[in-house]
Amino acid sequence: MNILQINSSARSTGSESTRIADAIVAKLAAANTGAAITRRDLAAEPHPVLDEAALQALFTPADQRNATQAARVALDDALIAQVQAADVIVIGAPMYNFGITVQLKAWFDAIARAGVTFKYTATGPVGLLQNKKVIVASSRGGMHRNAPTDTQEPHLKLFLGFLGMTDVQFVYAEGMGLGPEAVAKAQAEADQQINAILV
Repeated sequence: MNILQINSSARSTGSESTRIADAIVAKLAAANTGAAITRRDLAAEPHPVLDEAALQALFTPADQRNATQAARVALDDALIAQVQAADVIVIGAPMYNFGITVQLKAWFDAIARAGVTFKYTATGPVGLLQNKKVIVASSRGGMHRNAPTDTQEPHLKLFLGFLGMTDVQFVYAEGMGLGPEAVAKAQAEADQQINAILV
C-alpha cells in the first residue's frame, strides 16, 4: 500500500487536522505491513500558486517550453506523480473562513490537469485518478457539519470526484475554538471516527 499524506494547515505545530491525519496514517500503516508513506507538508513546502506564468508554461507545448517554464511544470508533475502512485490519500484540511486553505487550493490546482488526471469526453468529464481511497481530516473552530456554513465538504467531494476519487470519507474535529472542554470532546470524537472507518 502506498499512502500519501497531505498536510495543508498553515501551522507548523499544534494543528489538529495534522494530528488527525497522523493518527489515520499510523493506523493504516499498522494494518498494512510494509506500507510506503509519503508526507507533504504544504506549509513547510508551499507550492506556487497558479498564476499567469504558470498558465503560460502549462499551455506551451513541452518541446517549446523554456527552462523556466519547464521547471515550473515539473513542480506540478511531481505532485501529480505522487497522487498517481498512491493507493490511499489522507488530507489534513482545516477550515479557514468557511473553506479550504490557500495551501490546499494550490495543491488542487497543481494536480488537476486535463489529459492527465481528468479528460473531457463526448459525454462529459472523466476522472483519471480512480481506485483510490481518500480520507479527509477536517478540523473546524466552530460547528459546521451538516449545516449551510459547511462549504468545505461539498467542495472537496466535488473536486476529488471530478478527478475520479469518489471513495471519500471524512473525520471531523469541530468546536476547536470553543474552549478546552470542547477541544477534548472534539479530539475524542475524531479518534472514535478513525476507529469506526478503519476497522
